[in-house]
Amino acid sequence: MLIRVVAWLELLKARELIVNQKVALSVHSALESIRAAIDAAPRNAYIAELHLQIIKYAEVLNETTGKEFCEGVGIGGAFATEFSKMRKIAKRLRDAGLDVNKI
Repeated sequence: MLIRVVAWLELLKARELIVNQKVALSVHSALESIRAAIDAAPRNAYIAELHLQIIKYAEVLNETTGKEFCEGVGIGGAFATEFSKMRKIAKRLRDAGLDVNKI
């Protein structure tokens, strides 16, 4: 019986590791997509594009800090505040019916 419990616990740990790896991959993919979008944005629309991308990927980046976001996207740390603001606004927009897949 004890062997079954230990095996079951190991299986749960393995599944948790897989889920954590998928989340990490999703965060990495989101950061790469954001980087590409802001790189492609016209110079006068850079900040607007950054805001839209943060709103679009807010759920994926929920556990990401502003510092991690800025480092992952390759932008200055001063944008950490913008990241935090847009992430908060994103929830309200989704609750109001925004379909982030259309962004």
